[in-house]
Amino acid sequence: MGPRVRGAGMALALLAGCLFSGPRHRGPATANFDGERFHNPDELPRPGFPEALSLGLSARRGEWDEWRERAPGPPPPTRVGTGRLRATFINHATVLLQLDGVNVLTDPIWSERCSPLPFAGPRRHVPPGLRMEELPPIDAVVVSHNHYDHMDLPTLKALSERFAPRIFVGLGNRALLEAEGIRNVEELDWWQEVALSPEVRLHGVPAQHFSNRGMADAAGTLWLGYVLESAAGAAFFAGDTAYAAHFEAVRHRFGPPRLAVLPIGAFRPEPLMSAVHMSPEQALEAHRVLGARASLGVHFGTFQLGADGQDEPPARLRAAVEAAPPPRPSFWTLAPGEGREVP
Repeated sequence: MGPRVRGAGMALALLAGCLFSGPRHRGPATANFDGERFHNPDELPRPGFPEALSLGLSARRGEWDEWRERAPGPPPPTRVGTGRLRATFINHATVLLQLDGVNVLTDPIWSERCSPLPFAGPRRHVPPGLRMEELPPIDAVVVSHNHYDHMDLPTLKALSERFAPRIFVGLGNRALLEAEGIRNVEELDWWQEVALSPEVRLHGVPAQHFSNRGMADAAGTLWLGYVLESAAGAAFFAGDTAYAAHFEAVRHRFGPPRLAVLPIGAFRPEPLMSAVHMSPEQALEAHRVLGARASLGVHFGTFQLGADGQDEPPARLRAAVEAAPPPRPSFWTLAPGEGREVP
């Protein structure tokens, strides 16, 4: 390849990176924002680019089915009553949480690819567990950060048109969604709260991750998790996160959650991924630190985003749970479309 071709390729990559980049947050400096970039609660060590590239290329990759056909699950109830809490796993980090008459979707994605391009990038290996038209009325959508597998603009636009829900995002993300015609977008900072109903309050909470849509907007918008507080007990959606001290902070502020929704996938190679994602064993430790009465593992089996195999995260989680001293932790996974009442 000649220098002109290499130069043109680099220019095209830089242009694409800038084109796909989203708006950045503009505001005064805070505890987690220095006026230009957001920062994690704990800055975990991350390998530099050459080491990261070497780790990624040399990792042993687990097995994935080309396509795993599944019939959609049964439609969930329209709503659940006071004191009840129900979780339906749809795919990846998309969960329908139903509590005290309120229906909330987490990080919804129904698209075929989690990518800025419709013809390239990670594609799904299993269909969504529910058809969008079989969802109950959606009151709120919570989006943890702006990565393509969590902030899927086509899905958010479709949900906005169908249900007109309140859509919650971290600071700096509203402009991108509103530019796509997505309505009712509200931004939250860590530890900020809003009422979803007289019975249910939503809190933004810290996560250990990062944000970017392209190469020019790194750490320009906030990443976060969410806590739903109600008479049904607290439900904690961790978003996309590494294992860090913020789990202790969440327990200190809200007490042990009735349900914690914790990511368990895209964790290998661990020297590369551990600063931004949890292994199943780390997720089990987060469950313990939170004091969660029950936890649901997500972020696996739909898009191949790490070196772990399609079924490796839930298999390792089961092994860790079985090896734990009694009483055995209540930490489970669900098939796409499967729902469960949380005791």
